[in-house]
Amino acid sequence: MDRQRIDKWLWHARVVRTRPAAAALAVSGHVRINGQRIDAASRAVRLGDVVTVALDRSVRVLKVAAFAERRGAAESARILMEDLAPASEQIPSRLAAEPAGVRQPGTGRPTKRDRRAIAHFRGEDES
Repeated sequence: MDRQRIDKWLWHARVVRTRPAAAALAVSGHVRINGQRIDAASRAVRLGDVVTVALDRSVRVLKVAAFAERRGAAESARILMEDLAPASEQIPSRLAAEPAGVRQPGTGRPTKRDRRAIAHFRGEDES
C-alpha cells in the first residue's frame, strides 16, 4: 500500500476519535497536505507527506511514516506518524502547569454574595 485516504489515516493515527470526525475535519478545510488545503476526505496521502491539522486549540504538524489496514492500539498509532512540532510546543505550558479540574479563585459562576453585589450595582435591590 503506497497511499491511503486522509480520513482513514487520521483515524488510524488516532488524531481524531471517529472516522466521520476525520472526514468532517478534512471537508471543513482544517487539514493541509504539503501546505495545500484539502476539501475532500477522499484525498490520498502518501509516505513522506506532511499533514497539518488544526484542532480545537492546537495545530499539529505530522509526517506520514506508515499506513495501517486496521485501527490498532495507541502504540501502533505512534508508528504511523512522526511529530514535526518542536518539543517545547507539544504540551502548552499553561495546560501543563495547572492541574485538571482546578479553577482560579474568582472564575466560574458568581457566588450568592457576588450576585447580591451585582443586583445592588444594577439597582435591583429587594427592598
